[in-house]
Amino acid sequence: MAEIIQERIEDRLPELEQLERIGLFSHAEIKAIIKKASDLEYRIQRRALFKEDFINYVQYEINLLELIQRRRTRIGYSFKKDEIENSIVHRVQGVFRRASAKWKDDVQLWLSYIVFCKKWATKAQLSKVFSAMLAIHSNKPALWIMAAKWEMEDRLSSESARQLFLRALRFHPECPKLYQEYFRMELMHAEKLRKEKEEFEKAKMDVGNLDYPEEILKGELARIIYKNSVSIIKGAEFHVSLLSIAQLFDFATELQKEIYNDLQAQHTDDPLTWDYVARRELEMESQPAREQPATKQARAVEVGRKEERCCAVYEEAVKTLPTEAMWKCYISFCLERFTKKTSSQFLRDRRLERTMTAFRKAHELRLLPEFQYKQWIELLLRQDFLKEALEVAVAGTELFRDSVTMWQMKLQVLIDSKSPDIAGLFEEAFVHLKAQVCLPLWISWAEWSEGAKSQEDTEAIFKKALLAVKGADSVTLKDKYLDWAYRSGGYKKARAVFKSLQESRPFSVDFFRKIIQFEKEQESCKMANLREYYERALREFGSVDSDLWMDYIKEELNLGRPENCGQIYWRAMKMLQGESAEAFVAKHAMHQAGHL
Repeated sequence: MAEIIQERIEDRLPELEQLERIGLFSHAEIKAIIKKASDLEYRIQRRALFKEDFINYVQYEINLLELIQRRRTRIGYSFKKDEIENSIVHRVQGVFRRASAKWKDDVQLWLSYIVFCKKWATKAQLSKVFSAMLAIHSNKPALWIMAAKWEMEDRLSSESARQLFLRALRFHPECPKLYQEYFRMELMHAEKLRKEKEEFEKAKMDVGNLDYPEEILKGELARIIYKNSVSIIKGAEFHVSLLSIAQLFDFATELQKEIYNDLQAQHTDDPLTWDYVARRELEMESQPAREQPATKQARAVEVGRKEERCCAVYEEAVKTLPTEAMWKCYISFCLERFTKKTSSQFLRDRRLERTMTAFRKAHELRLLPEFQYKQWIELLLRQDFLKEALEVAVAGTELFRDSVTMWQMKLQVLIDSKSPDIAGLFEEAFVHLKAQVCLPLWISWAEWSEGAKSQEDTEAIFKKALLAVKGADSVTLKDKYLDWAYRSGGYKKARAVFKSLQESRPFSVDFFRKIIQFEKEQESCKMANLREYYERALREFGSVDSDLWMDYIKEELNLGRPENCGQIYWRAMKMLQGESAEAFVAKHAMHQAGHL
C-alpha cells in the first residue's frame, strides 16, 4: 500500500511544482499539501474503506481547485491549466468512479459526482457519468428527467434528450412526470426551431437546405406524446397538467384547443375538469385589447363580469355533478376571490354574497365537508354575523359530533357572543368527544376562564384537565398550568404548582426552564431553589440534554459555589451519552476559553 501511496503522491509533483513555480503557492504551502494528500491517499487505499474518507478527499481537492482559481484571479495568471487544474479534475473523477462503483446505491454520491462534473469537467465526461448512473438507477424517473434536461438545456441536444425520454418510458411506461417533461421538451424543441427559422429569415438567409419540417414546427411530436400519454394515464388531473404546459407556448394554440376539447369531452364526471373550465373564464378577454376599461371602476365591473361567468360554469357543474368534491371546488374558488384584495366595495360585497350563497346551498344539500364548515364559521365571525355563525356551528356539531374542531368553533362563537352557559357547553363537548382528542378544548376552557371567571375556577379547570388528559398531551397542559400560575399568583403560586406536579410525569424541559426563569426574575433569587430545580430537571433529562448541565455550571459560577462546578462536570460526563456528551465537552471547553 505504501508503494501505491508514494506513486500517487509522485503523480502530483508536476502540478505542485508548476503551482510553486508560477507563484500561486509558497514552498511551505506545497509541503502542507503533500502532507495532507498523503493522509487522504492512505485513507482511501487501506483495506477497510469508508465513504466519508472518499467524500473528504473530494472536498479537499475541490477546495484546492477553488483556491487556485482565486489566486489566479488575484495575480492575473491564466496559463498552465492543463498541467494544474485538469490534472486535479482527472484525479477527482477517478476517486468519484471508485466511490460510485463501491457504493452504487448511494444516489446522493452520484448527484455530487454530477455537480462536480457540471462545474469542472467537460460535457462529454458528464454525459458518461449520467449513462453510468442510469445504468444502475434506471428505477428512478427523476434521474432520467435530470439527464434529459441537461442534454436539452446544456448540451443543446434535443435528439439525445429524446432518446433518454424514450428509454425512460420503456422502464416507466405509466409515469406521469416523464410524459409531462417529455411533452414539455418537444414543445421547447419546436419553439427553438421556430426562433432559429425566424432569425434566418430576418437575415434573409436561404433556409431551403436546413431541416425545418412544418409538422415539427407546429408541435406535432408533442401532440403524438399527448395522444399516447392520455391513452395510458387516465384522469382529468394529468390531462389538465398537459394543457397547463401547452399554454406556456404561444405557437401551440391548435394543440391547446385540442387538449381542452378532449378534456371537456372525456372527463365531464371529474370535478377538476369543471374547476379548470370555470377558472379559465378569468383568463379570457371579454373585450378587444384596445377597448380594455381605463378607470378603476370600469376594471372592477369587468372583473365582476368574469367572476360571474366563472360562477355560471360552477352553477352548471354542481347541477351536473352534485358531489361534495364539486361543491368544495366551487366554494374554494369563491373564498379565493373573496380574500383577493380590491378597493372596490361593489366587488367586495358581490364576492361576499356569492360565497355565503355557495356555503348555504352546499349545507342544505348536506354536501359540505367538516373543514369547510370551519371556514364558513370563521368567515361569519370576521363579518360579525354572530347569529348565523351560531346556527352553522350548531349544525356542524350535529353532523360531526366526534370532531374536536367543530366543538371548538361552536365554543368560539358562544364566547364571542358572550353566552352565559359556556361552561355547560364545554362539559357537553367532553361527553361526545374521546378523551385523547380533548386537549385543545381543555386549553380553550382554561384560557376563557382566566378572562371571565375567578382564579379558583380556572385552577379547578386545570386540575380536572390533568385528571382527564394523560400521556404526552399532559406535557403541554402542565406548561400552560405553570404559566397561568405565575401570571395570576406570582412566584409563590408558580412554585406551589411546580411542587404539586413535580412527580407527575411526563414533563418537557421547558417546564423546568420556566420555573428556573421565574426564580431568576425574583429580587432575592435563591441558589438553593435553583439547585433544586436543576437537580429535578436532570433526573428527567440529564442523559440527553447537555445544555441543562452547562446552564447549571454557569449558575454555580455566577450565583453559587464555583467549587461545585467540577463535581457537576464529572456527573454530566457519566450521565450524558454519545453525541450529547461530545456536545457538552465542546461547549464546556468554549466556556472555559471565554473566561481565560
